[in-house]
Amino acid sequence: MTESHISGSLQRNLTARMLGMIVIGGSVGTGIFLASGNALYLAGPGGTMAAYLVTGIMAYFLMTSLCEMAAFMPVAGSFYHYAAKFVDPALGYALGWNYWYSWAITVASEISAASLVMHFWFPDSASFVWCAAFLSIIVGFNALSVRVFGTAEYWFSVVKVAVIVLFIVAGLAMAFGFARQEPVGFRYWTMGDAPFHGGWLAILNAFMIAGFSFQGTELIGVAAGESQNPGQDIPRAMKQIFWRILLFFVLAVFVISLLIPHTSPLLAGTDVAMSPFTLVFQQYGISIAAALINAVVLVAILSTGNAGMYASTRMLWHLANEGHVPMIFSKINKRGVPIYALLATTMVATLAFLSSLYGNGAVYFWLINAASLSGFIAWIGIAISHYRFRKAYIVQGKKLSELPYLAKGYPFGSLCVFALCLIIIAGQNYKAFLDDQIDWHAVLVSYIGLPVFLALWLGFKWVNKTKLVKLTECDFCESVERQPV
Repeated sequence: MTESHISGSLQRNLTARMLGMIVIGGSVGTGIFLASGNALYLAGPGGTMAAYLVTGIMAYFLMTSLCEMAAFMPVAGSFYHYAAKFVDPALGYALGWNYWYSWAITVASEISAASLVMHFWFPDSASFVWCAAFLSIIVGFNALSVRVFGTAEYWFSVVKVAVIVLFIVAGLAMAFGFARQEPVGFRYWTMGDAPFHGGWLAILNAFMIAGFSFQGTELIGVAAGESQNPGQDIPRAMKQIFWRILLFFVLAVFVISLLIPHTSPLLAGTDVAMSPFTLVFQQYGISIAAALINAVVLVAILSTGNAGMYASTRMLWHLANEGHVPMIFSKINKRGVPIYALLATTMVATLAFLSSLYGNGAVYFWLINAASLSGFIAWIGIAISHYRFRKAYIVQGKKLSELPYLAKGYPFGSLCVFALCLIIIAGQNYKAFLDDQIDWHAVLVSYIGLPVFLALWLGFKWVNKTKLVKLTECDFCESVERQPV
């Protein structure tokens, strides 16, 4: 059952330029602009840099694996489709649901973070008002058309990239004495037990935050279903975008670690008052720059929320096309938008309004934990799917030279992503198990996505008696040449 046969097709209106900026829009958000400060506090400058570098390498293997499949078989259902076709329909079903609620929760976390950022200018304002305003903006962009969404995401991302570059240049100038401030150099890298504060377990915690920062790079697979020319656009976007993202993340975190000590109480706790990007200028008395950076942080957050709403809406639409949710969610309006899937996702995103009832920062970190775990589960699914995809492709005697894009490092890349994701998931909140009594509340908040995913997978497998797909029977018929345009 192809996606074009149910209730109309999605429109292939995304260009290579838009694809690239959607990836940037989905990944360059609160993970780097807000949560990176908490990673620095937990693991110190060296531990944080190590976490971002290793996670970046893992994300590279993940993106190349996904691009190989997406360029050959571009569908909006991405992870569901590949897992169901090359591994097990039950795994695809569970991954589809997992990815939908992962991004729906991420939208909620971005909106919650946006309300926190507004407290920089309006410290006594109600979070409820800001959550309502920002959710309306994000829904509006997604409701118009995919081209309007892509254009908005493009300009959101242009602003983010420009400011991150300026921040890196200005920050390095401040750190090494090329500005009026006294140079600090690597002073904070030797403060206390730096550069590796808290040991290996603290670094493992920083991996969760780094992973959340890079989550969104896999959006290129979801957007492939609406690309104008996926066979060419996806490889082009992959080559242009990933190394820029890695460079932005690593250099930005490096600058922050030079200018803010990891012992700063402003980086700790659940009461996130402002971005570490803003704190850099705030502590050096450059109030105008701090206000400007905070405004850009707000744009970045809305951009990620915008991309997340797009991703989760398309996955729910695909689940409806496969008959796993009511058919109403497969309906597409005349502008090519799955409007009922958008409305359902919006309902989940209203979790952000919890920030008006509980501590603002607390809700933000609750949502980050839930979204991070679900994101890593999706990465594991991509790794397994690519391993099986390539193996089946070879077993069936097909030539690798015929693939529009060939991932490097197979099978090491896929196995590396699989192993690292398992380790990070296991250690997501190790502190909950270290006290005399297990902190069951912390365990629930951190790991709730795991039993939910397993229940979806094993439940579907038990009801439908699904089996592992044989490599010789994997279906490659829906290649890029046969996709509807």
